[in-house]
Formats: sequence, C-alpha cells, structure tokens
Amino acid sequence: MTRPLAAVLADTAARRPDTPAVIFESTTVTYRQLWERARGCAAELRRHGIGPGDRVALLLPNTPWFPVVYYGALALGATVVPMNMQLRSGEIEFVLADSGARALICAGPTVEEGAKAAASVNVPLFTTGIENSPGTRLDPHEPAPPVPGHFPNSPHDTAAILYTSGTTGRPKGAMLTHRNVITNIEVTAVSPFAVRPDDVLLCSLPLSHTFGQTCVMGVAFHVGATVVLMPGFTAGTTLDLMAEYGCTVFMGVPTMYHALLEAVANGTPAHRLHRAYSGGSALAVPVLERVQEVFGCQVYEGYGLTETSPCVAYNHPGSVTRPGTVGTPIAGVEVGIARAGLENSIELLPAGDVGEIVVRGHNVMSGYLGLPAETAAVLVDGWFRSGDLGVLETDGYLRLVDRKKDVILRGGYNVYPREIEEVLLRHPAVAQTAVIGLPHTRLGEEVCAVVVPRPDFPETPALATDLITWTRDRLAAYKHPRRVEFTNSLTTGPTGKVLKRLLVERYS
Repeated sequence: MTRPLAAVLADTAARRPDTPAVIFESTTVTYRQLWERARGCAAELRRHGIGPGDRVALLLPNTPWFPVVYYGALALGATVVPMNMQLRSGEIEFVLADSGARALICAGPTVEEGAKAAASVNVPLFTTGIENSPGTRLDPHEPAPPVPGHFPNSPHDTAAILYTSGTTGRPKGAMLTHRNVITNIEVTAVSPFAVRPDDVLLCSLPLSHTFGQTCVMGVAFHVGATVVLMPGFTAGTTLDLMAEYGCTVFMGVPTMYHALLEAVANGTPAHRLHRAYSGGSALAVPVLERVQEVFGCQVYEGYGLTETSPCVAYNHPGSVTRPGTVGTPIAGVEVGIARAGLENSIELLPAGDVGEIVVRGHNVMSGYLGLPAETAAVLVDGWFRSGDLGVLETDGYLRLVDRKKDVILRGGYNVYPREIEEVLLRHPAVAQTAVIGLPHTRLGEEVCAVVVPRPDFPETPALATDLITWTRDRLAAYKHPRRVEFTNSLTTGPTGKVLKRLLVERYS
C-alpha cells in the first residue's frame, strides 16, 4: 500500500527527529521542527476552510517555508499546485483559474504579483513571514494547535498538479498521484541517487520544479539526509556553500555545470563531491568530463519529465556509466522507442533506430487537468509519449537525440542540434552554445549556431569562420552550421533550460 506523500516528512520526523532537515542562511531546521511547523500550517489552512481534495497553490521561493507549506497542505489531504515564482500576475491568474485553487500562498518577492492575481480571480491569499502584508498570514502570533497527523489519501488521489512550461502553447497541469510521486522518491533514493542519512545535498534548483521538489527535497526527506537550501543559483555562492557545509551531493541542470566550471576557472576553489547528477536537458560529454575532473566525482546523467514524476532513466552507481547516454530505466519503469510519425498508436522500433521515447510504469501521470484531448494524445496504448527523440542501444542504455520540436529539417535531412552542440563544445573558444534552425526559402531551414565565447576569444568574423570550419571538418555536409551568432548569454527558463524558441525569434 503506497503511503500518502505527507508521510515522507512525517515518518522521518518520527525516526530522526533531531537530524537537520534544512539549512538555510545559517539557520538549521530539524525534522521534528519542520513537521511540527507543517502541521501548524495545516491547522491554519483548515481553520480557513481548506480540506481534503482542495487545490492549494504555492508561489514560494526557496526558503524553509516551501516544505512547511507543501507538506502542510498535503497533511490536510489537499493537492499542492507549486508555481514558478517568476510568473507574472496574468500567468498566475491562469494557473489559479485552471486548477480551481482554493488558496494561494505567497512569500516575500512573490506577494505583489500574487496578490493582483488572487484578487482578479477571487482566490483567498495567504502570506508567510511578512508583517503588514495583504491577505491572511499563515504565521500568526497565536497559531491553531497543529493537526495530529496526516490525511490517509488513496494512492490514486492527486498529490500535486505541476504545470508544464507552456513553451509549445498554453501551460498544462500534469496531475501526479501520491503513488506517482512517492514511488519515484522511494525507487530513486536507492538508485540512482543512493542517498544516505549522512549525505548533505545542496539544492539551488527551484523547489517549485519537479527536479528540486522530488529528486532533492523528496528523496532527502525520505532518507533523512540534510538539504542546504539556496534562494537561487549563483555559481560562486554554490561553491562556497559546498565547502562550508561539506556537501556530498549536487544535482543540477547543464547551465549550472557550465557556470560552476567558469567560476572555478576564474579562481573559486572547487569542493570535492561524492556524486553529482545532471538532468533537465542533455549534458554535453566534454562538460561532463570536465565536471568529473574538477569536482573529483562521478557525474550521473539522467532523463525525466514533469509528466513522469519525474525520473525515467539514469546512469546508476554500481553499473557502467556511459557518458552521452541517460542510462537505463529506473526500477518499475519501461522505456521504448516508437515510430515518431504515428499519432494514434504506438509502433515500437528495434534497438538502434531513432524514434520517439515512450514510457510506461508507476511514474506516468494520470493526465492533464481538464484536457481530455491533450491527455489522449500523449497517453496512447498504455504508453506516455514524451515528444523527445532517442535511441535504445542493444544493452538497454537510452541515448537522447533531441526534442522532436527542435529537430532541424534542412533540405530534406533531419539535423539533430545536440550532435552539433557536442562538436562545438570541444572547440577551445566555445563556453556555451545552442544550435537552432532558421527559416530558409530554398532549404526550409538553415543551421545556425548561437555561441557564448570564452572571455579570451573576441567575437570576430574570423572566429565565426573558424567555428564553421571546425564543424565542417567533423560532421556531414548537411549538418554543419552555415551561420554563427555570438551572444553574452543564452536565454534560459526557470529550470535552466535554454529557450531555443526565443533564439529562433531573435535571429530569424
């Protein structure tokens, strides 16, 4: 029988009450304190009419208030709807209305936009840690007595609704059940994350996103490890905190690893880690190799999606780690490669063929909230269609090729940006790059490389020519970029993914 998600914190608080759960800005919160505060938050929400099945929206930064409110709402049997704190009022309004939220909980920098949105759609506003704020404070001087425990949710009840980023249209609310999330936590805590109670995990990922929320917070709390929580990622502070608290595990997205390497190259000392994990998008092999050298640890790359709670596959400790792949499926999850052109059925392809990655298992969401047609389009024949292209090797290792929507169609040939990016990142002048397809009257699309050069390489036509020659000498003629654009930084979304659609708009 699957436990309710709130039990992740409740059970560890009973087992390891005095262990530090969260360290934030030199303040330590133990598991006993965290669960007591979560139960107090639950009591306050219940006093204002929130109960089992209600949707509670969270617009909270990375502070200890996030787990307090997250597990407090879950303890009531409510469904949490975490939102990215960078959203503006119109975007917040959409999520509140679409989810049917009964409450919005804000803190600090999110109150101004959150208050406007809540008032617009008539959703009660609650705030934490702010004097004289709009709405109702969740931390009054005379709180209600904490609830005694947590609601006995069914495994099939919806624990969380996580909204996709909306890069391909309106955001969609992926409904994740208690079984989805807690099984993902319990399985990945063993492998690939292999977290032990004495581990110290540094979390600079946003807790509003599934990577930070489930893989860092959820896994650490399940095991009883300690999370050093950062308000947001900056490379220098990350390296300092790693050293100060003796962090053993870091999880991040590729843009974070790029920034950490740059900071070390500029003189900030690198702390030796036990393990590092990458997800969110493909980590180029040259970058992975450099991280392993600088931080003295194995880097395990994996693959997951919001709709899969999130982990699908990973390189696992104790198994052969194969750079350039995202490893093998986690326990209880099956991965296939399906013919990409078929919309209403799944036709699995043999090992070695490129196709759409499809997933089935305990991790697949129950559907998109209020969107039966969109749900039916991605849940086909018992499989979840990821929209990503990949290859399954004969021994079961999964290799990402690209997003279906990012594939460049040049003169009738499929060009996969990741392959070109891997080649460019081996050039000494290239710090970061994103390869995109730009409209072309004759070819349909032309290949363009957007490059962030290293500081000691000037942005000159000669460098652009050199990069084109570099790729031409290493790739088939139809693949290499004919155009190079230089930029100071690549525009990324809240989780660090490069927003290629914005680059296409800029350079078209």
